[in-house]
Amino acid sequence: MVDDDLWALIEPLLPPWPERSPGPKPVADRLCLQGVLYVLHRDVAWQLLPLELGFGSRQTCWRRLDRWQQAGVFDRLHRILLAELNAVGELDWTRACVDGSHVRAKKRGDATGPSPVDRRKTGSKHHLICDGNGTPLHVITTAANVNDITQTLALVDGIPPVAGRPGRPRRRPESILGDKAYDSRVVRRELRTRRVMPVISRKGAPNIKGLGKLRYVAEQAFAFLHQFKRLAIRWERRLELHDAFVSLACSLICWRRLKKAHP
Repeated sequence: MVDDDLWALIEPLLPPWPERSPGPKPVADRLCLQGVLYVLHRDVAWQLLPLELGFGSRQTCWRRLDRWQQAGVFDRLHRILLAELNAVGELDWTRACVDGSHVRAKKRGDATGPSPVDRRKTGSKHHLICDGNGTPLHVITTAANVNDITQTLALVDGIPPVAGRPGRPRRRPESILGDKAYDSRVVRRELRTRRVMPVISRKGAPNIKGLGKLRYVAEQAFAFLHQFKRLAIRWERRLELHDAFVSLACSLICWRRLKKAHP
């Protein structure tokens, strides 16, 4: 079931239906969202959605998900929830952590490739940046054989403007923490240009002392993200549909943190 408070945030973001649309009366948006969440949590095939729960057919929920993604509903929801967390002081802007995680792709499509950690089987990779508390700020999906370092600046630049505090919305953490996979002179220079301090271990040198104790939140964020079974294995050929699930999962993680902070 969709939480009433969460639905109150989502409903105004949904694109309205035309007053005079051909065909039968469409299934209610809330029921379709429940069907999408059912797939996200349980990783069932669209055609196996239980009709007795009133979610509608496979095509109904699938098309509604596509329609909402094209309207930018889930990205806007994620931004709203980040602002709510920022307003109550639950975002740690002193540091952000970057990391990557491979997922197997059962069907080929955009942003898939041979995985170097899965015997070159087709896969994708989630590149994530989170705040110092492990709250996901931005996620990028690429082919599995894309190097982490190529997405560092895209992750930083992809952080949405987060309101919730007096002054201009914030988009930059004070520092970026990364392992040796993110070591690059160009990246360090570009981060400093953006007024972000790079705290990245150098190749051929010992790891920065205590860095692992601070970066564990990135692994924690991936654990929360991949608890949604639909994201542990990629089934969607179309990248935008997979990204819709990713954005929705990030929003749900933020919602849980917000409810925990203010039950």
